[in-house]
Amino acid sequence: MADNLFGGLGALGDLMGGLAKSGLVSKDTPEGRLLAAQSDLSDLQKQESELLLEIGRKAYAQNPSAWPEDSKLQLIQQNKAAAEAALSEAQQGQEQAQAAKAAEDALGRCSACGFKNPQGVSFCQECGTPLVAAGPRYCSSCGAELAAGTRFCGGCGARQGE
Repeated sequence: MADNLFGGLGALGDLMGGLAKSGLVSKDTPEGRLLAAQSDLSDLQKQESELLLEIGRKAYAQNPSAWPEDSKLQLIQQNKAAAEAALSEAQQGQEQAQAAKAAEDALGRCSACGFKNPQGVSFCQECGTPLVAAGPRYCSSCGAELAAGTRFCGGCGARQGE
């Protein structure tokens, strides 16, 4: 049987220990004493594991080649770096897909009322607000890029068609 009655159940052990420590389960009862003792033991085992891990890291850092597991650890670290790169790439792909979907969803959406208009309309079919054309606009005279809603080019002063 396990050293800790609830140890194999992880969160349940923490919950039961927390109940005992919080006073929701009386420490004066056999069940409360058992839960408190199990929780204390679990906390001490966790502290012990963390300290042994720290000691092991320090010992390994002093002389990595002295450990026969060094080559296995290096392989794991290489695989971990590759997995982190794959995760980062997947996250970037997901962000790009979300941005593309948001841009597509915004296309034709009225800034005043939020109505999703069909492609090609210039005015919102719900409230009549002029819709901003998707993508950059350029001056018909000099070719300079124009901000949305620009009536005169900032580069040459030419009047822009609506």
